[in-house]
Amino acid sequence: MEVSQAEVVLCEFYFSNLKQNKLRPVVVFKNNLPFDDFVGMPISSKLTRLNDDEFLIDESDFSAGALPRRSKVMVRKTFVISKQVIVK
Repeated sequence: MEVSQAEVVLCEFYFSNLKQNKLRPVVVFKNNLPFDDFVGMPISSKLTRLNDDEFLIDESDFSAGALPRRSKVMVRKTFVISKQVIVK
């Protein structure tokens, strides 16, 4: 699947036992990596605490689509993700 910088995608992540998984939203930070990977930043709707390296996003930040609730992007947890785990 092709993705663009700043796009929000839904990814399927497996737990270490490889039997359970969760769907999680991710912001595409950089999309020019080899091996069909991209750099992403996780999104969380748990807003009890906002760290210095996290910022809020809501419906007004989207030109198309939306998240179900106000959320935060966690910059400190940036990681490389395979495009094969993108669900939509």
